[in-house]
Amino acid sequence: MHLHHDPSAPPAEATDFGTFLKSDIRVGTVVEALDFPEARKPAYILHIDFGPAIGTRKSSAQITVNYTREDLVGRQVAAVVNFPPRQIGPLMSEVLTIGFADEAGEVVLFAPDTPVPNGSRLF
Repeated sequence: MHLHHDPSAPPAEATDFGTFLKSDIRVGTVVEALDFPEARKPAYILHIDFGPAIGTRKSSAQITVNYTREDLVGRQVAAVVNFPPRQIGPLMSEVLTIGFADEAGEVVLFAPDTPVPNGSRLF
């Protein structure tokens, strides 16, 4: 799914602001983090509360190297909430939780550094 982790990779193909705005990136709070033993690569199942308009959605996240399940509950994360659901093993993943690769290529979650209301949209 990931294109390039290398920080020296060239930028992606040019796009326009209208296309960017079609991606609805919101902040939510992880309310539950479960092991996902059926996943091909180590992952957790996250239940993320995006507030009353969107509700709680599920996401598969390959973040087991940098996070424990206990670290995740109560943590705010960013996710794309308007991609179509994607079947990942027995799980229907409803949002794409986003992050960046660390020096080892492992995911570090993208999140606000100050709490914001669940459902807040990136702009």
